[in-house]
Amino acid sequence: MSESESKGAALPQKDRPWVMRTYAGHSTAEASNALYRTNLAKGQTGLSVAFDLPTQTGYDPDSPLARGEVGKVGVPVPHLGEMRKLFKDIPLAEMNTSMTINATAMWLLAMYQVVAEEQNPDASPDEVAAQLAGTTQNDIIKEYLSRGTYVFPPEHSLRLIADMIAYTVHQIPKWNPINICSYHLQEAGATPTQELAYALCTAIAVLDQVKNSGQVDEADFEKVVGRISFFVNAGVRFIEETCKMRAFTQLWDEITRERYGVKDPKMRRFRYGVQVNSLGLTEAQPENNVQRIVLEMLGVTLSKNARARAVQLPAWNEALGLPRPWDQQWSLRLQQVLAFESDLLEYDDIFDGSHVIEAKVAELVEGAKAEIDRVQAMGGAIAAVDSGYMKQELVSAHAARRGRIEAGEEVIVGVNKFETTEQSPLTADLDSAIMAADPEAEKSALASLEAWKEQRDDTEVAEALAKLAEDAKSGVNLMTATLAAARAGVTTGEWAGTLREVFGEFRAPTGVSGAVGVAEAGAELTAVREAVKRTGEELAGHSGGRLRLLVGKPGLDGHSNGAEQVAVRARDAGFEVIYQGIRLTPEQIVAAAVAEDVHCVGLSILSGSHMELVPSVLEGLQAAGMSDVPVIVGGIIPDSDGRRLRELGVAAVYTPKDYGLTEIMGGIVEVIRKANGLS
Repeated sequence: MSESESKGAALPQKDRPWVMRTYAGHSTAEASNALYRTNLAKGQTGLSVAFDLPTQTGYDPDSPLARGEVGKVGVPVPHLGEMRKLFKDIPLAEMNTSMTINATAMWLLAMYQVVAEEQNPDASPDEVAAQLAGTTQNDIIKEYLSRGTYVFPPEHSLRLIADMIAYTVHQIPKWNPINICSYHLQEAGATPTQELAYALCTAIAVLDQVKNSGQVDEADFEKVVGRISFFVNAGVRFIEETCKMRAFTQLWDEITRERYGVKDPKMRRFRYGVQVNSLGLTEAQPENNVQRIVLEMLGVTLSKNARARAVQLPAWNEALGLPRPWDQQWSLRLQQVLAFESDLLEYDDIFDGSHVIEAKVAELVEGAKAEIDRVQAMGGAIAAVDSGYMKQELVSAHAARRGRIEAGEEVIVGVNKFETTEQSPLTADLDSAIMAADPEAEKSALASLEAWKEQRDDTEVAEALAKLAEDAKSGVNLMTATLAAARAGVTTGEWAGTLREVFGEFRAPTGVSGAVGVAEAGAELTAVREAVKRTGEELAGHSGGRLRLLVGKPGLDGHSNGAEQVAVRARDAGFEVIYQGIRLTPEQIVAAAVAEDVHCVGLSILSGSHMELVPSVLEGLQAAGMSDVPVIVGGIIPDSDGRRLRELGVAAVYTPKDYGLTEIMGGIVEVIRKANGLS
């Protein structure tokens, strides 16, 4: 044994690990608070708050649009009282909190700040604000393209973003006021090149808006750039994902230096957090999701020069339903093993000098620059949203990927290859393998809202809302009026409703009509086309009628990727497709079914609200005299719920394991034929 070994060699200096988070929030503020405190005790180093869809889209729990959605995909926060409960016994001045909130980001940040002030009564509001650290996602542009929780038209959304950025740079200097979010772009089908280009085009649009607003002088503009963060997706192709992150770093440095003249290298640093790909997780053989999550984590941690600042991992069973606390703990432990047991953090960037990595990065940079130039030539990101260009490109890219999966060209283990499997003990009891949302959550939120309104000063509320509307019309920075509204007891729905009256609402292009679908039909799709054509003729008395399929998105669920792909493939299969986009009430869907005299209604719901919304559609069709029109449902639907839906009269239920869109089209034809007594 050498002398150094006998004395104990000094261990290499390790880098600090990234912030470790778990994306969480459900049912009620009290239940979510308990989950947060438990996760922090397990070694989680930051919070990542999931809000429910009514909170994200600016509705109170008593809104008709909130029916069935309260507490389903996150925690409901309709007023300051619930925000207090959410962070009870969690010292916000010492916490790093990420809030996945976009259209109502300003409102949630205001309530967060007020709760922090209440927790620190001996400090002034300015002193408290200066201590707050965290991130509001606040990227509305990708909401028009993918996630769908936008509220206001693009120009007004950009104004809200710029107001928040200007406020935080001056008042909350440690806060990231926007998280340019390419995460959902990848889930909507974006290639790595598109993910790079569209995220950076969004950043350009935001920085140009801040610069043109006149709210930040030249001396502080570098601080604005330095507080811009990104939130990315990491897929399972971890070499390509590593190169994508290095390309992001290179492009951001170039854009901020050349376009905006930022001199300080620290201010030009590409700062990002990551959630690895949730929609890439499979319902079939879900145990395979663990190794997928690990590979995806490596893509954003291996390269030191492009390493994530914060990482949150999904749970293995997210394709089945809501993860349990144990499942979230497993995902947290994956990060901790990599950070604390492995030697990853002891070395410089292990990819420096790799010809393979350098060539792939150069290819991605070149492709992204070309697409950025294309979007900028159209007038920038907002123009490319308004025209439908970016949405159409994403839908087309997603359709191409789905086609590769169905053809077996892109392998998904356990789905389209190696499908033979042993029974997994993890899913032996499917109903206990996931956590059910609290069925009393909506009732609890409604009671909380009623009690809140009873104890507040209505005059103060009216004055605060009047001031908010006045400032919205005048162009004054809206953070001051928003903070005053939070302190006065205004609700989430009242804040957003007031701005809706001033700004109006917006419906983004669906991207379906111009999307490129299946280039080569193949025998399977040709057979389905013939069945669609034959059935249409039989039902129309051989007059050449077409089968009409209504694809509907009831409720507030904005995950439209699946519905869009169904609509595109149905169009390619010969159906006449009626697809009006997201966020429709059951009554609106029934009205469309009646007006278009459809042969089938297809409902897509990924928010877990299927047991509330689907029966409403069935009842509406029956009341309209269309009970003979079959209804099919797709989404993340547990087996027990699927059985119940079929008992209620749903003709077919499709879940993520049903990946063959052409096969689904054939099933829809059979459902229509059976409903109409055709052999």
